[in-house]
Amino acid sequence: MSTATIAEQVAEFNVGFEKQIGPELSADFSEEQANLRSAGHPQDAVSVGDAVPDADLLTAESESTTLQAVRGTRPAVLVFYRGAWCPYCNIALRTYQRDLVPALDELGVGLIAISPQTPDGTRAIAEGAQLSFPVLSDPSNELAKKLGIVTEPSAKARLAHTALGFDVADSNADGTADIPFPSVVILDEDGVARWVDIHVDYTTRSEVDDIITAVRALVVESEPAA
Repeated sequence: MSTATIAEQVAEFNVGFEKQIGPELSADFSEEQANLRSAGHPQDAVSVGDAVPDADLLTAESESTTLQAVRGTRPAVLVFYRGAWCPYCNIALRTYQRDLVPALDELGVGLIAISPQTPDGTRAIAEGAQLSFPVLSDPSNELAKKLGIVTEPSAKARLAHTALGFDVADSNADGTADIPFPSVVILDEDGVARWVDIHVDYTTRSEVDDIITAVRALVVESEPAA
C-alpha cells in the first residue's frame, strides 16, 4: 500500500499548483475553500441510517443504467467527485484504485465513482487513471440532489476557472455548474447508508484507511453469528 495519504499528495500538489497559477488565482481559490469550511455541512445531507434511493445513471459509453443495477446486492462504497477537470479528484481516484480497490476486493465490497460530468469526461478519467471500478455520470446531479450534497463554485472561483481555460458547466452533462461535495457513502447490502463522509472543502478527501476501517466494521457486523 502506498505510504502517501491523499492529504500528503494534495499538500505536495498545492505547492506546484500555486506557483503555476500565481498568487491572485491562488487567493481566489483559498477564499472559496475558507467560505466552504465556514458554511459547514449541508443540513439536509444524507446521514447514517438513511436509505439511499435508486437513480438513473450513464456509463462511460453513454449507456443508461441505475445505481441498483451497478451495485447489485452487495455492499458498496460510493465516491462522489466533481469531475475529470478537478486535480484533487484525480489524486483521490488514483489513490483509491491503487490502495483501496485491493482491500475492497478481498472484502467482497464494490466501489463506484459518480460525477455530474458527461460520459466523455467519465471515460477520460476512467481511462486516464486506469480505473478498474465503475465510473458513472449522474446527469443533472439527480442522485447527488437526493442525497443533499450538491453545491456550485463561487463566482470568483468560476472566473478563476475561466482564467485557467475552462468552465465547469462545459464539463457537466446538464450544462450547469452544479457539482457534488466530494463525499463517500458506504452502503450495506440493503442500500442503507452505514458510513457517510462529506467534504465541503474539495481539497480534502476521505482517506483510504478510514474507508477500509468502516467497511471492515460493516462486514464484521453483517457476518452471521457462529
